[in-house]
Amino acid sequence: MHQYYSPHSFHIPVMGLAYTIDTAIKVSKFGISSVMAIGEDKLIEMMRRHYADVYNLPYTPIPSGSEDYRAKRITAYLDLVQEIVDIEFEKLKNSEFISDSPITKYFSMLPDNCLESELYREMLQLPESAAKETMKLRLRNMVVQGSIDVNILTKTDRDNYDKQGELIPDGSDAVAALRGYANSKLRNSAIVFSAGMNPRLYGYLEKLPAFYPGESVETKKRITIKVSDYRSALIQGKFLAKKGLWVSEFRIESGLNCGGHAFATDGYLLGPILDEFKRNRDELANVLQEMYKSALGEKNEILNTELPPIRITVQGGIGTHDEASFMHDYYGVAGTGWGTPFLLVPEATTVDSDTLSLLENAKHADIQLSHYSPLGVRFYYLNGTTAAIEKQNRINDDKPGSPCPEKHLAFNTEFTDKPICTASTTYQRLKIDQLKSESTDSDQLKVSIEEVTRKECLCVGLSNAASLKNQIPFIKNLKAVNICPGPNIVNFSKRVSLATMIDHIYGRINLITNKNRRHVFIKELYLYIDYLKELIAKEEEITSDIKKSKFYKNFMTNLDNGIAYYQHLFAHEHFGDGTIKNHLDHAKQILNQIHQSIFQPEPEMNL
Repeated sequence: MHQYYSPHSFHIPVMGLAYTIDTAIKVSKFGISSVMAIGEDKLIEMMRRHYADVYNLPYTPIPSGSEDYRAKRITAYLDLVQEIVDIEFEKLKNSEFISDSPITKYFSMLPDNCLESELYREMLQLPESAAKETMKLRLRNMVVQGSIDVNILTKTDRDNYDKQGELIPDGSDAVAALRGYANSKLRNSAIVFSAGMNPRLYGYLEKLPAFYPGESVETKKRITIKVSDYRSALIQGKFLAKKGLWVSEFRIESGLNCGGHAFATDGYLLGPILDEFKRNRDELANVLQEMYKSALGEKNEILNTELPPIRITVQGGIGTHDEASFMHDYYGVAGTGWGTPFLLVPEATTVDSDTLSLLENAKHADIQLSHYSPLGVRFYYLNGTTAAIEKQNRINDDKPGSPCPEKHLAFNTEFTDKPICTASTTYQRLKIDQLKSESTDSDQLKVSIEEVTRKECLCVGLSNAASLKNQIPFIKNLKAVNICPGPNIVNFSKRVSLATMIDHIYGRINLITNKNRRHVFIKELYLYIDYLKELIAKEEEITSDIKKSKFYKNFMTNLDNGIAYYQHLFAHEHFGDGTIKNHLDHAKQILNQIHQSIFQPEPEMNL
């Protein structure tokens, strides 16, 4: 079992479908790790055709509907990505140490405190000599590729059927994607599971040799699980360890201070969550190791090497070098994820020019925690996109909904035997007709219809940026783009080079343009307070409902404990400015007011 290594202390998380679909091709040669989504196989096939043409490599189409086409498309694209990364990596290794060369760019972007960077600076000071050439050779041998990781959203696991209408065994969307990944030639790579545990998917994982220690280093794959708290890590880690599967990394993501789908906790904040991982790191490793080794013994699998330590990484709203450094130094995380800021780096992500302009000019009011996702999970959304305009035009023309050509989010069986998507024209027409037939209140009917029509196609909208940027047709006549940046986007206001963004991450420059930006912990706290207010505003009665009352009391207790934790933390750790204490005091005051308004209402006065 091989140990992951990168000289960089950050990674680029998955974003949308298109936005990081080819990020590995762009950045892996520089030792930077990134994650791509593999949920949309039509997009993947389109990108394979595109890059095969760019690099003059063979391309044989894999037709939709052919046997196991989804898995095969994913395998073929990932193999191509690895081939291209290898080509670019060899060019980099063999380039000269001169201004603007690939290898010079590689070393100049490294963090200042790593060994490779120190040796590089030492080499630059040497006069031309045999010693300098020897140092150059040593540096060439130290360059590494960044990890080429892929993401599967475990909730998007639609069943698929053959032409006779029979269920295809092991043919669901997520299972087929996992098979496609496992069969690929990616070498330094991990599968990143997000959105919770999927027993069917994890059960299939057990059947794949690529995730066992006996597999060759050439095809060995790691497992990373994105989690929102320690309990989730322990449950999922145990579930897999009992199957003889080792989780190499737990990737903690803020429940609300993130991009894309937001899986809010019950008021648990990022700082206390990180602290729990810090306190229980050894226990977590010991518990999982014992289960893992026992399961391997039952399977007659041999663990030839010592298990590498479990990596704990964190992402969601991190925006400054000081914040990232604190995550490393205080909580001992192995890496930090920087997603949303990289949407403004064309060298790293794939965003069309119109959407890039929207991102550059985004203000707080332009980012909303929407109800637009057909999954029924809250979804961060940038207003003003072409998808938003197209959706409204369809509503205005009394033709709400999307044609739904891809159907990856088709899970609703309210009106049909075969699942359909709640963003589809078919579903929205049926639902609106039902509402009209049942409603007697015109105002309530209007609200109910708006709740239906706000659902938006994500399969196409999150893919189209790659189609527009590369001028390749994706879905005929469907060109609208939606994008899902986190709230952090408002702190960055211009597109920059890859080197410039990395200089910001490592504290060599400052790209923050919002002078009123709150610390990452404080921002998340206020996002949770706003979220709590929104939940409560929709409730007619709380105190008379035992279940609701318990939920909201628990939510507020968790927030209150989080505030107390931060008050102690910021009092003893010297970073940030004086406004942090004021923000915490104000948050405490708001929370007390919310609690009092629900559970301790002022008595009515007798007049």
